[in-house]
Amino acid sequence: MATFPFLEVDSTASLAIADLSTVRQQLLDLFCQYAYKEGEFLLSSGQASNYYINGKQVTLHPQGGLMVGRILLDRLPKDTQAVAGLTLGADPIVTAVSVVGAYCDRPVIPLIVRKAVKGHGAKAAIEGLTLPTGSPVVVLEDVVTTGQSALKAVDRLQEAGYSVKEVIALVDRQQGGAELYLEKKLKFQSIFTIQDLKTRWAEMEAERVSA
Repeated sequence: MATFPFLEVDSTASLAIADLSTVRQQLLDLFCQYAYKEGEFLLSSGQASNYYINGKQVTLHPQGGLMVGRILLDRLPKDTQAVAGLTLGADPIVTAVSVVGAYCDRPVIPLIVRKAVKGHGAKAAIEGLTLPTGSPVVVLEDVVTTGQSALKAVDRLQEAGYSVKEVIALVDRQQGGAELYLEKKLKFQSIFTIQDLKTRWAEMEAERVSA
């Protein structure tokens, strides 16, 4: 049987009530163990990189989803009515935040923004409940590089009549995304920077070698 980190019998219950600093540290470790890789990679932006972050290895992890939901829910402005993001990377993130919010008696609607409007049925660009015009929505992203993916979601949501003033990412690669959001007058924050991941990954590699 395959084994996974943080899947001990009582670990999920512990994560549900642990302080957020502890949850953040465990989420960082999970990113470094499963999502962060070093090598030669070509990114979706067309840039070459000597490292790669596959955020879905964390957001689709059982405990990872719980940790993501808790941390991001705490970062949302109090008036947030929905969280949204561009499919596919944001799908598990907005779902996790909504589920954790329901358990915390803080309902937040999850919305999924399509990359292209479907050509059949209702031809929806945004999947999820329809909210009143002007509803406050925060856009979520797993990894921000140039910032274009989340910005596409912002544009679609604003076109639909929603109020979008902030983007929150799990990881900021610090390659122009923050500057783009500033230019567009959007607030931006990330849970981790690429330096956080690189530093912790190096520490964990050293621990593994010396073990």
